[in-house]
Amino acid sequence: MAGKGTPAIAAAERAGIAFTVHEYVHDPTAESYGLEAAEKLGLDPARVFKTLVADADGTLTVAIVPVESQLDLRAFGKRAAMADPKLAERTTGYVTGGISPLGQRKRLPTLLDESALAFETIHVSAGRRGLEIELAPADLLALTGGRATPIARA
Repeated sequence: MAGKGTPAIAAAERAGIAFTVHEYVHDPTAESYGLEAAEKLGLDPARVFKTLVADADGTLTVAIVPVESQLDLRAFGKRAAMADPKLAERTTGYVTGGISPLGQRKRLPTLLDESALAFETIHVSAGRRGLEIELAPADLLALTGGRATPIARA
């Protein structure tokens, strides 16, 4: 995996879980990084998840939802909003569009949309645009200390 090492991949390796890394050539003009990943890798978009950072009344929380869905901010409370992108980057150690739920600089509370549990494996960012990591939802939850709950809307 020369040239592909990211903190997310290192975290998965350290944990000893089964995972696969998928790489594609990222198009900087793509409107949706997640949909681009699904298309370029020939994946069902329902199995590809985007990592977002929400600010729920001052508490940053990682939200992982299918790329075709939107984050339901109401699931986080009345005063929830998307986190400032620069704050999300500083806190996670990743750039927007490449934020991975794994290997973040600071471990944040993590919520995974419950739709992920319908699949044996899902794809999330491996910490760089054009790089995805495929792993079991249960392993993702174990590595992040997260929980599955309904947080996506169409």
